[in-house]
Amino acid sequence: MNNPIMIACAHGTSSTQGAAEVNALRAAIAALRPGLVVREAYVDVQQPDLVDVVEGLPEEDKAVVVPLLLSVGYHVKVDIARAVKSRPGSLAAAPLGPDPRLAALLDQRLREAGVTDRDAIVLAAAGSSNPNAAVSVEELADQLRALRRNRILPAYGASAKPSVPDAVAILRLELAGGAGAGESAGAVDDGGRVVIASYLLAPGFFHDQLAKAGADLVTEPLLPSPVLAEIALERFDAAVVRGQ
Repeated sequence: MNNPIMIACAHGTSSTQGAAEVNALRAAIAALRPGLVVREAYVDVQQPDLVDVVEGLPEEDKAVVVPLLLSVGYHVKVDIARAVKSRPGSLAAAPLGPDPRLAALLDQRLREAGVTDRDAIVLAAAGSSNPNAAVSVEELADQLRALRRNRILPAYGASAKPSVPDAVAILRLELAGGAGAGESAGAVDDGGRVVIASYLLAPGFFHDQLAKAGADLVTEPLLPSPVLAEIALERFDAAVVRGQ
């Protein structure tokens, strides 16, 4: 592919702050790669819709759709795949996660929030009806476990189990010395807290729900961080190489 453009496709949000964070991510991508055209698109909530952006490309333009998403779920497998299939010469890159750098960023957020080894962690992802998404989150959880000694339990905002509130309840029981305490996925400490690590890109509906899940603490989302722009460009470059 010669001089393809990047379509940086996000989920979409009604949160003004969340939308601003994602737009800043697109700007950071463009700043890291002068000359690269970076266009915005969404699969839900916001406009412009990805299908409209792809269909509206000039005939001579080639594009790589980079999902500003954290796992291979329905939007990647169906919405984005369908959009690029409708446009010969266009490609879909892999999503941003899982990636060890995202695990390191989550670890940073946990440290910023004062989380200690005594605390139990719910790794809260958005969730998807596609089982591949849960596999991606489990992989990210393993990467985070390599960095921390905590008990880490993945959970989901929608479409997969356990839900975030259920995961909080499970860890509360473990901290109290009930069933499941001492499982191999990490130790629990009866003097610790239940913490939600927000494995979400930016503020929005799902992040707002985390505050209602009953945890002692919720970390900030992944953005802002320069690592997301770096990963997005790597996904773009890998797709370009694959398409040659």
